[in-house]
Amino acid sequence: MHSDHASATGRRALLLVLDGVGIGPAPDTDAYGDTGSDTLGNLSRQRPGLHLPALAALGLGNIAPLVGVPPTDAPAAAWGAALPNSAGKDSTTGHWELAGVQLARPFPTYPHGFPPEVLAPFIAATGRGVLANCVASGTAVIAQHAEAQRASGDWIVYTSADSVFQIAAHEAWIPLEELYRACEIARAQLVPPHDVSRVIARPFTGDAGAWQRTANRRDYSVPAPEPTLLDVLAEAGVPRCGVGKVDDLFAGRNLVSRHTRDNAEGLQHLFAWLEGATHGFCFANLVDFDQLFGHRNDVPGFAGALEAFDAAVPRLLAALREDDLLIITADHGNDPTTPSTDHSRERVPVLVAGPRVRPVALGVRDTFADVGASVAEWFGVAWRGAGQSFLPACGLA
Repeated sequence: MHSDHASATGRRALLLVLDGVGIGPAPDTDAYGDTGSDTLGNLSRQRPGLHLPALAALGLGNIAPLVGVPPTDAPAAAWGAALPNSAGKDSTTGHWELAGVQLARPFPTYPHGFPPEVLAPFIAATGRGVLANCVASGTAVIAQHAEAQRASGDWIVYTSADSVFQIAAHEAWIPLEELYRACEIARAQLVPPHDVSRVIARPFTGDAGAWQRTANRRDYSVPAPEPTLLDVLAEAGVPRCGVGKVDDLFAGRNLVSRHTRDNAEGLQHLFAWLEGATHGFCFANLVDFDQLFGHRNDVPGFAGALEAFDAAVPRLLAALREDDLLIITADHGNDPTTPSTDHSRERVPVLVAGPRVRPVALGVRDTFADVGASVAEWFGVAWRGAGQSFLPACGLA
């Protein structure tokens, strides 16, 4: 596209990430221990009644063979897939790559807990000891260690398969502000090689047998090491809004998000943005596929969430204006049919819709970053990140 930014000021773009909805193996899937992972393919084979007519009409079944989601001779969108190019398979890595930043080294994970060189300075700086220090489910680790925290005043520190340093504290025993301050201390201390992707405050309340995590969770992300799509759009004066956890993944840099309880609330925010925004960029994440169903190997739940999203697609398409671009993609896989409950290294679907989009095959893109390059070109903004725009193939150059 050769127009300058001024001619693109009336344009809108919606980048919609279906968290964990991969569409088959990447070339290096085996190296990540994910042999056999194929989130949409395996799901469709286990749920042959999977009913996704709106996504099928866009061309989802043209990207890969999916049981019950046949290819169509006349897709309503441009369709393709994108390969992960960064090291790692977590949400931060996937979203950063979509926004043009590729990582050569994965974020560190701690399957055996954190080493003394991580915990000792944290204990010294916060003045409290540490309980747990293991890989755990948040509800289970609280149930196991809450009484010890009540007695000792120590932090409950734990991690997961992801690159996270999580701190749980009862709101009546340790003030919320002190918990947040401890997270800020941990975030500042966790530098390479211990630069975990996110430090997470996990406050809870209640009493024995009835502990409850509260809504006062906060995420403290490591900032992207290079300019992202959000940064270049901000420089160019393009308005940006987020839906879901996206701002957390970018450490709040040049994005403020409407946080959501579930996919349904996320979609309501999307509809409101499409109805009200005159121009700009919306970066949205629908997390239920991953958080509620992929990590719990809940095949019926995952299928139901996809069908619920599919039912909303016609309304999304109907809300698109002449100068709108809609890109539906994902950040990694999370195959609910495999024994693993972790993310899976997979290619992701790419569906590109809008009144001016030419529905063509986009092929298999070398990197998720082609998405960010395309959004930048849509707004007439010079692109310095990784990736190549697919807008010319869609007839939009």
